[in-house]
Amino acid sequence: MRKPLIAANWKMYKNPTESTAFLTSFFPLVKSNTAAEIVLCPSMTSLPALVDAARGKSVHIGAQTMHWLNDGAYTGETSPTMLIAIGVTHVLIGHSERRQYFNETDTTVNLKLKAALAHSLTPIVCVGEKLEEREANLTSNVLELQVSIALEGIDPAAATPIVFAYEPVWAIGTGRTATPEIAEDAHKLIRAQIAKSLTPSLAASTRILYGGSVKPDNAKSLCRLEDIDGALVGGASLDPQSFAEIVRNATEK
Repeated sequence: MRKPLIAANWKMYKNPTESTAFLTSFFPLVKSNTAAEIVLCPSMTSLPALVDAARGKSVHIGAQTMHWLNDGAYTGETSPTMLIAIGVTHVLIGHSERRQYFNETDTTVNLKLKAALAHSLTPIVCVGEKLEEREANLTSNVLELQVSIALEGIDPAAATPIVFAYEPVWAIGTGRTATPEIAEDAHKLIRAQIAKSLTPSLAASTRILYGGSVKPDNAKSLCRLEDIDGALVGGASLDPQSFAEIVRNATEK
């Protein structure tokens, strides 16, 4: 059984006070939900406060990005050892906005994935095609390339913690959502490439999340599908009631 993972990506929203206020409102709504692994990914400045506020609660705290080196002259960057030191447990890697605006590449995704595994951080590796790639029928090529490069040189024995998130870039922040059938097909492609790059048994056990305009009203139809193991939620995760409803709907039998 692959335990569903529901992750909130708050992007560049919420200061530390707002982040802890969210958790105060949100946690009572989901504390009885043992079906899902719940992760909140705030901005870097909110990480310490949110880690403290989540202590003893069944909510994990993740970073939205990190550098792959432990230290160095890299102004503005945050290392995996810094994240571990404050109690962060998860990290997003290769989000489409990091690729689009900050020159993140498949190669740097691979470096960050190796660093996350080396430091026992649970990596959530984001992959997905742009609108022009989908319209050119290149979805399978893009996903296979992104997954294969991300997993290059990864020891299958160390790969169990890896989580993938499929982000159809054309559905992020646009209000458009991949149909459950489109999402399921993409997840099958990702799982097949994991099997090729690692092993079939790892492919069968790896969680693959859907991330693209997930909302309370579509979470259930998406997450009930065989190859979709949870959600990476953007805008709809900023409100505690909305995100709690997504958690409930995504894990309903």
